[in-house]
Amino acid sequence: MKHNISITKVTESQVKNLDFSNIPLGTTFTDHMFICDYDNGEWVNPRIVPMGPIPTHPAAMALHYGQAIFEGMKATVDEEGNPMLFRADKNAARLNTSADRMGMPHFPEDLFVEGLKQLVDLERQWIPPTDGSALYLRPFMYADEPFIGMRAATHYKFIIMASPAGPFFSKRIKLWAEKQYIRAVNGGTGEAKAAGNYAAAIRPTELAKAKGFDQVLWLDAVEHKYIQEVGTMNIFFKIDGKFITPKRDGSILDGITRMSVITILRDKGYEVTERAITLDEIQEAAENNTLEEAFGTGTAVGIAYIQDIGVGETIIHVSDESPVGLEINETLNAIKTGKIEDKFNWVTKVESVLV
Repeated sequence: MKHNISITKVTESQVKNLDFSNIPLGTTFTDHMFICDYDNGEWVNPRIVPMGPIPTHPAAMALHYGQAIFEGMKATVDEEGNPMLFRADKNAARLNTSADRMGMPHFPEDLFVEGLKQLVDLERQWIPPTDGSALYLRPFMYADEPFIGMRAATHYKFIIMASPAGPFFSKRIKLWAEKQYIRAVNGGTGEAKAAGNYAAAIRPTELAKAKGFDQVLWLDAVEHKYIQEVGTMNIFFKIDGKFITPKRDGSILDGITRMSVITILRDKGYEVTERAITLDEIQEAAENNTLEEAFGTGTAVGIAYIQDIGVGETIIHVSDESPVGLEINETLNAIKTGKIEDKFNWVTKVESVLV
């Protein structure tokens, strides 16, 4: 389906003020954003407009009842400077899975992808050219109907904004196994990319950082022994030559990078098992020297290599090197930038169609 997306351009781009060698995380935004409104049961008025504040009524339902979901994506460039999108169709589908759980309307997946393409085409000069950097894309939907009452909203906004980003983690990371606070429970919203999931994680993450750790390692809500995921990523362990990652049970995010890493690992000949895995199992593997490496996976972080896991007064030393994690990261980046063949058909080249 062809969508008529209106475009209002800025008079002068601010990209000239960006130092690509020093990009502050999450504080620099491109010139434009994509917006679409849900009104009277349909999505209307798709448009690209100059980046700026959005008028919001104090009674906007998202502010009071939390109907807000989002996605995270990146645009890279190939060696000819063409913008590249990675598995955008999967992000479009996952947004609607989140919408289902949060009682929100589906957003047309073809319009999601088309809006991305046109925005990225317009902002192509904002894509950092250096390895490990990218243009971070944040599609999100929220209830902007002004109403104080507990029901699903009838008016929503869908927006895509973009922010140039450098590498997320520049060093090996340390995780804190959280046994007091929980991220998700069976039947909850853990599998949805809902804003409230991240709000509930802020306090435990700050406590973990105060102890000298980088991220929280979330455990199950009942027994506090089964590993779920990390604060901003899914997690993989290599034990005795085989990879294990927690299975999807409704409590962990269905990561796009996670599913891609599983495919790449298997393509390279590694055995990958999705199953329940306990913290005790990881500790035992570390003690008998079969725990070889671990890494987190996510759009923002890419591949984050894990050095230690703190469990109370105990430190589980994972590894000082992550040779397979490094290989997977290099493979992913090479696919995203067109340096190797995209045999999985994951990458979409953004053609220049705007004038």
